[in-house]
Amino acid sequence: MVTLYGIKNCDTMKKAWSWLDAHKVPYAFHDYRVSGIDKARLEAWCRELGWEKVLNKGSTTFRELPEADRQGLDEQKAIALMLAQPTMIKRPVLDLGDRRILAFKPDVYEAAFAKR
Repeated sequence: MVTLYGIKNCDTMKKAWSWLDAHKVPYAFHDYRVSGIDKARLEAWCRELGWEKVLNKGSTTFRELPEADRQGLDEQKAIALMLAQPTMIKRPVLDLGDRRILAFKPDVYEAAFAKR
């Protein structure tokens, strides 16, 4: 079974859920607003996908940070910010077990599940 990471009140998440449901893909949902995210998992995502992609600089949470927190970003600082406020993590993150898919694009999901 795959795991979908994100938050409940996100339009992109709703698109991912709808796609998974329509294609009868079983999944577990991890709401990192409710359950948080552990540091080791987040660090692994950043190694695999790149912290610049995992950190959602377009999120309201990121844009509302003080200017000092948004300046001089590096991987360590970005991870600390995302651990403190997981809504800054790009969503959804679809964990397929052997790899992760960041964001929702129907064609990418289609290709991922065509191989299963």
